[in-house]
Amino acid sequence: MAGPLLQAWGLGTALRSRAALRPLGLLAPPCREAAGQGAGRGSGEAALEENPFYGKYRHKIRELQRSSPDVFESRMEKRNEVKKQPVGYSNQGEFIRCMEEKAKGQDTKTSKGGFTKDKTLDSILNVEMVKEKSAEEIKEIWNQYFSAKDTVYAVIPAEKFDLIRQRAQQCPSFLYALPRKEGYEFFVGQWSGTELHFTSLINIQTQGETAPSQLVLYHYPELQKEKGIVLMTAEMDSKFLGVHEAQCLANQVQLFYATDRSETYGLVETFNHRPSDFKYMSVIAELEQSGLGRDLRAGQASDKS
Repeated sequence: MAGPLLQAWGLGTALRSRAALRPLGLLAPPCREAAGQGAGRGSGEAALEENPFYGKYRHKIRELQRSSPDVFESRMEKRNEVKKQPVGYSNQGEFIRCMEEKAKGQDTKTSKGGFTKDKTLDSILNVEMVKEKSAEEIKEIWNQYFSAKDTVYAVIPAEKFDLIRQRAQQCPSFLYALPRKEGYEFFVGQWSGTELHFTSLINIQTQGETAPSQLVLYHYPELQKEKGIVLMTAEMDSKFLGVHEAQCLANQVQLFYATDRSETYGLVETFNHRPSDFKYMSVIAELEQSGLGRDLRAGQASDKS
């Protein structure tokens, strides 16, 4: 079932087919290094192995280490500098520049990992035909179409999307926390037009601007003026994200970009415009206060049962 924030948009998920969606990349949270560990290995690799999500990305990290050892060590040195900061402190200036370079690349390069480049609404829906129908009828058609697919989707009110898009233009990137058994895995969301690309932090730490996306949310405003709705669907890398986890990230877009609380949106503004003041623990606090973390854990438990 969709979480309460997504239900307000008519967003839902389908868990019937469990068909694998298109493969891409991913990222994870930094962790503190215990003194003296990792003897006999490179300091960079020893530090990364303490990350609870290292196992997922071991192959890609070691591939980078073999092919570009200088680049790997340089990124590990930068990572170690960040780890010397107090817990909760984040200097994101260089990171945001990296994400801006990544966004430029998304506009010009072929989509990696099987994601659809320039995915249009016409490729999903006969737009001319549905223009004759009401917003409620289109919503029903959209939900029915995706109910048999293993993905995330939504019908967003026009005024809500206007707010999100306006804020996305002012603040095109943000750090999202995804609850895991081991703690929290961090993902970066980067807007590129009406697409929102999510990439895991550990991938960005090791691959920089070439880090691939693991989740893309596609927003279609073609019917916004006439019908007052914006349609949304997604593609994800099922090797790293399940539907409940993708839904949690999509929920957080509404939580942080469509909120009426200035304190909540203030975190997005801080991340983009005052990066030295950004504290990632504040993101976790907002996530747990909203109940989204609890909803995701309940969904993960139901998947296992």
